[in-house]
Amino acid sequence: MIRYALEKIVFTFLSLFVMVTLTFIMMKALPGDPFSDEKALPKEVIANLHRHYGLDRPLIEQYWQYLASLATLNFGNSIVYPGRSVVDIIKTSFPVSAILGTQAILLSLFGGVFFGTLSSLFNRHWPQKVLTTTGVLCISIPSFIMASLLQYIFGIYLDWLPIARWGAWEHTILPSLALAAFPLAYIARLVRTNLNEVLKTPYIKNAKAKGLSTREILFYHALPNSLIPVISYLSQFTTAILTGSFIVEKIFGIPGLGQWYVASITNRDYPVIMGTTIFYSAILLSLTLIADLIYCTLDPRIQVRDNASCV
Repeated sequence: MIRYALEKIVFTFLSLFVMVTLTFIMMKALPGDPFSDEKALPKEVIANLHRHYGLDRPLIEQYWQYLASLATLNFGNSIVYPGRSVVDIIKTSFPVSAILGTQAILLSLFGGVFFGTLSSLFNRHWPQKVLTTTGVLCISIPSFIMASLLQYIFGIYLDWLPIARWGAWEHTILPSLALAAFPLAYIARLVRTNLNEVLKTPYIKNAKAKGLSTREILFYHALPNSLIPVISYLSQFTTAILTGSFIVEKIFGIPGLGQWYVASITNRDYPVIMGTTIFYSAILLSLTLIADLIYCTLDPRIQVRDNASCV
């Protein structure tokens, strides 16, 4: 298990390094620069700004200089918003995104397990058909379309919930539902499919023969084994929620890190683009690492490289 964990940690750092390099290359490939929209500025002033921020240096020199700053966890300062460091932007805006993302993740997990179990128990009956149809719709509709639909239905037509802004707990309901719709439906489908398979296995039949109640069989034997694929999906649906929050935060006017990320790309604010991308990537890679380790612990049959077990 220790060797497996070390290999995963090394792979995580290598992936982060590759991500930093590719992001830097693609960022520099964007047309223009942070000052290209400043038509009123004289060319001499723009040249001085380029010199001040090091944008006039060769790309390879800019790249190595950024890696040197990154080694000291210095993400630099925003070019478009002078006086604001990237670390300060992350500190002030990420807690908002974290609250929204945590609610969506918990809603996806508990809602997916609940509706997936319910759909399995009512297999081939009308509740299962209703849940399956609803799940297909949630999977098919993108998060930004879902956000607009929820705004119209619950915010405008029914006037039950606020359609935008951030402050009270009520402001988190609609964006959390918009982010959780797809992963909730997908987890429900995973749980239903795997639970149906587990309930057909011989050890479940033996449990029934021993006289165990349906509740004991479901919650102590069948359901835990059905959740292993959900653990493996943990990092993927967390990625979907975090990346989906970029647009959802913009739609609902939420002052989270997603808005800064979208604005930094529009404004070509290089330090903010790099800092937020690295921050999100570090979170997602860490979650992937944790999910792999948990998955390996729950199912020791998993084989890793060289046909060696992870235990």
